[in-house]
Amino acid sequence: SRHRRKKVEMLFAHLKRILRMARLRLRGPCGARDEFLLAATAQNLRRLAKLRPPTPPHGAIAV
Repeated sequence: SRHRRKKVEMLFAHLKRILRMARLRLRGPCGARDEFLLAATAQNLRRLAKLRPPTPPHGAIAV
């Protein structure tokens, strides 16, 4: 339980510090939800990019 909670808390800390989401810029519950979903999507895309294996340099021949 603590291990899962730490992972979630670290993601929120990253959103707040790195993506500067300490304060939401859009007003109202719908705006806040949209802004948070956009930031979470960006965070997930960054994680997905790290999982992808590196591509060979341009012009290299794969064998």
